[in-house]
Amino acid sequence: MSKKSEFQPSRRGLLKATATTAAAVALAGRGGSALAATPPAVDLNSYTPVVFDADEWRFLLAACDRLIPEDETGPGALAANVPVFIDRQMNGDFGHARDWYMKGPFAENPSPLHGYQSPLTPAQVYHLGIKGTDAHCRDTFGKSFAELAPEQRDQVLVGLEKGDVKLQDVDGKAFFNFLLQNTKEGFFADPIHGGNKHMIGWALLGFPGARGAYLEWVDQYNVPYPLGPVSLSGERR
Repeated sequence: MSKKSEFQPSRRGLLKATATTAAAVALAGRGGSALAATPPAVDLNSYTPVVFDADEWRFLLAACDRLIPEDETGPGALAANVPVFIDRQMNGDFGHARDWYMKGPFAENPSPLHGYQSPLTPAQVYHLGIKGTDAHCRDTFGKSFAELAPEQRDQVLVGLEKGDVKLQDVDGKAFFNFLLQNTKEGFFADPIHGGNKHMIGWALLGFPGARGAYLEWVDQYNVPYPLGPVSLSGERR
């Protein structure tokens, strides 16, 4: 988000906060996709989404662009193909919650210890969340989310995060939490999963990626690592 955002004070702050978990998502991702399949980096402008329709795709592009925008610190979510990552995740095991326990009863006011509490899969949350958010935007501004000015998009996202924007068929805050978490994952996961194009996120953090060994640097504190990151596919930066 830009510095004017209430829920994300700066892109640098997001990167700093996420750096501690970057290594965890960098090599794993969330989709359970086979590492042997190494899809090439795609052009976001020509990519055809599998899960999202045209209106949903426009929303996703606009939302990701506000969550991690391009700014003075470097490229943002769109340059890193984050929407491609999210589309592929929603088409995989994670999006369909294939290995989740999805039977009720569900707690009305769950704590984090309860785990996920909804009969909706992540993909269903996205579909209903996008539909509901666009309906809210049309009622409030007379336009869809993707047609709003950047400041208005931020206002809507803040409302979703705080729970102030009420959606008809899904919890707006739960939808926003998925959107933000998956956007960060798409920016930092290994490029094999569709996002982090050309290891943009890793380069910003100085994360080495899947390099086999760098023991000679373990004891060299506060010294920038001079070698670029390597993805699971062997791509080097």
